[in-house]
Amino acid sequence: MQPIWYVAYGSNLSRERFRTYLQGGQPDGSGRNYPGCRDTSDELDSFGLLITGGVYFAGRSSGWGAGMAFYDPEAPGEVAARAYLITAEQFVDVLAQETLRSPGMALDLTPAFRGDRYSNGVGGYPILVRVGCRRGVPLVTFTRDRRSASTLVAPTALYLAAMATGLREAHGWSLRQIDHYLSALPGCSVKHRLHGAKLC
Repeated sequence: MQPIWYVAYGSNLSRERFRTYLQGGQPDGSGRNYPGCRDTSDELDSFGLLITGGVYFAGRSSGWGAGMAFYDPEAPGEVAARAYLITAEQFVDVLAQETLRSPGMALDLTPAFRGDRYSNGVGGYPILVRVGCRRGVPLVTFTRDRRSASTLVAPTALYLAAMATGLREAHGWSLRQIDHYLSALPGCSVKHRLHGAKLC
């Protein structure tokens, strides 16, 4: 099965949270139970990376009941992300679950594999963005057009805690570094949300 690096920048920075999409279940703080991928195998590898762009909070997640993270590849700055090496089938199944669809939907990933920066996603994540390549395998994430987010919406404390856990796991950051990074993201207007949050 063809491998692909799925690049996470939101709550899926947390390995435990991401594995809910692979294996199924209901993550802490979410009101949704995820079916998991058709192939429930763990990721083959993962690593932390910085990618060009920005992250902002908007929309309203059906699972979290508040804002969620979106990637803006055109924004100035850098995003702290985490890449998981999974199969192309798993990538499509993760995207399906993120957009309230069932695993097994059809999605053409050919543009990402041939080197196109942008290609078509689905639903609330209509844009796939190739952010690089590692060991000959494309690094790909999904998002939406920043212009479609007319209003910023703050995330829940548990959503931020999942991001914080992933930032510590993948980048080795201190709580102070994590709080500084998260509180500066557009839409995250209350710095105190992270203080006292339990990091897994």
